[in-house]
Amino acid sequence: METIRVVVAEDNLQLRDMIAQYLAQQDGIEVTGTAANGAEALQFIGEQEPDVLICDMIMPQVDGYAVLERLQAMNLQHKPGVIALTALGRDDFIARAINLGVHYYMVKPFDFTMLAQRVYEAAGDDRKADQLCMHLQGEAQDAGAQSLEERIANLFLTVGIPAHIKGYQYLREAVRMVIDNPDLMGRITKELYPGIAKRFNTTSSKVERAIRHAIEVAWNRGRIEALDEAFGKNVCSLDDKPTNGEFIALVADRLRIEKSA
Repeated sequence: METIRVVVAEDNLQLRDMIAQYLAQQDGIEVTGTAANGAEALQFIGEQEPDVLICDMIMPQVDGYAVLERLQAMNLQHKPGVIALTALGRDDFIARAINLGVHYYMVKPFDFTMLAQRVYEAAGDDRKADQLCMHLQGEAQDAGAQSLEERIANLFLTVGIPAHIKGYQYLREAVRMVIDNPDLMGRITKELYPGIAKRFNTTSSKVERAIRHAIEVAWNRGRIEALDEAFGKNVCSLDDKPTNGEFIALVADRLRIEKSA
């Protein structure tokens, strides 16, 4: 099969960019358009006739359900396979989407590898989908590392840490290091920050400040309910931000628990 052309419609800028970047790295997939709302998505579909549409169900101006309804009425030579993304897992919402022609319905936070597999399947490329499964099974260690990357990305997205700031990268590296070596939590300034600084060719003080900024961004967005849900407990109030070490420990513990579950 030729290159699979994908349009991504998602109003969350960070998630939209993450999906586009991840899919662009996959064999035989090209992201030809990214839309912040349903109106933009419909324009891309009419102009490009993509093979697959990844569509958030809750978007401004024109929501995902309206996109599906209008898609059915469009005069296209080839209608795209549709993957619905949503934070709403209610049965009636799922049934409505399926009745409107959705091929797959994925509830956030979702696994990025599974999303890529669904793209291949929605485009009718079962061979690539099977190859992806076999590759992940045959490369267990690499698959585990990728799974950890995806879980960290999903967790950071949930709590409101944008992917484009430096602190995101440093926090991600800190969490990975602490999961591999929990003893680093007792040597944050002596080993953890210097290790991250060496990895990114910067200084320990800049690492510390960037991580602090990333945490402040999350807390300033006021998404305490999302934070509580992500960590499974009342982490703190808006007026009581955790220290860098406390936040790194929270994330690492959460991911460690998920891995052992």
